[in-house]
Amino acid sequence: MWDISEPAAPAALDPLAQLDCLVSAAARTLYSVQHARWCAPWRCRTRPRAAPTLAARAASSCGTSVSPPHPPRSTRSHSSTAWSVQQHAHYIVYNTRGGVRRGAVARARAARRAYTGGKGCVKLWDISEPAAPAALDPLAQLDCLQRDNYIRSVKLLPDGRTLIVGGEASNLSIWDLASPTPRMRAELTSSAPACYALAISPDSKVCFSCCSDGNIAVWDLHNQTLVRQFQGHTDGASCIDISPDGTRLWTGGLDNTVRSWDLREGRQLHQHDFSSQIFSLGYCPTGSWLAVGMENSQVEVLHCGKPDRYQLLLHESCVLALRFAASGLWFISTGKDNLLNAWRTPYGASIFQSKESSSVLSCDISSDDKYIVTGSGDKKATVYEVIY
Repeated sequence: MWDISEPAAPAALDPLAQLDCLVSAAARTLYSVQHARWCAPWRCRTRPRAAPTLAARAASSCGTSVSPPHPPRSTRSHSSTAWSVQQHAHYIVYNTRGGVRRGAVARARAARRAYTGGKGCVKLWDISEPAAPAALDPLAQLDCLQRDNYIRSVKLLPDGRTLIVGGEASNLSIWDLASPTPRMRAELTSSAPACYALAISPDSKVCFSCCSDGNIAVWDLHNQTLVRQFQGHTDGASCIDISPDGTRLWTGGLDNTVRSWDLREGRQLHQHDFSSQIFSLGYCPTGSWLAVGMENSQVEVLHCGKPDRYQLLLHESCVLALRFAASGLWFISTGKDNLLNAWRTPYGASIFQSKESSSVLSCDISSDDKYIVTGSGDKKATVYEVIY
């Protein structure tokens, strides 16, 4: 900030104040873990096509997610956490024998822990020590499914004491993490053969599961019962997100549609038609914008109440995962093209891009926007730390 009120001022002025503004970022790895095997969530039919390439300061990564113990102090007035990013970050890669599946990541709020879902199990990792060795042993392994079935999604409740796991099975499992040894507390069984994605209501009372039959199952977590199903998708429901106030739900499907649901009235509000299958989506926490990742390699950002729409074309193949930062100022997407892209909200200017060694199947961002976690097809999970 400069004072230019005096025409006779000297040619060189000192600033009155310095304002930290959102600039660009890149990431380098903190940890890597490895599962036994990774597998793409569904087959991408489109052929990769040429796309612009940006210089990336980030190194390779893979799938997991994290959150720090305390939220950051806001650097500007905003309805959510505001932040400014320096031009570098670092990352750590974990080898996670067992594979990490798309969407199978969750973050701990009370401590820096990561949860990775792979073939039949979920592993818990302690990533609180930046100086930890490059390869870590898991703190615990949760055997959730049969060994040949993949975990599709894991969700950690805000209290950090309960983990919900879904995958290639008709049941969801609820795990108690507060006991000395994590134990399964309950199972929720549906008629669908698989669960592709999960969402939790802000009050942690309700779980929503995207089913392979196209239905959205609504679960009462206290009574552990199925209370409703939203029906509309004509093919598998692949991805899901919920508004911060818990009144609206968005789901994407393999039927090339995104649908919004009114959770108070229990009905579908809108249907958005696309030219490709929907593999991932995210709703901006500060409202208005929805980002959609598709099989045809495109990311589209659309306004929920206006015709405004942006098309982002940096991916070269299927966009498998997408996540908004808590601040709402940026979001990330990952794909079969091995890329992790970070974008500004809403118009999609590139913040940074990281090229990994295999398809990036899953991603997550910590609640303070300081950590990015990804899961890749070469059995690795990577934690990126964003330097502020």
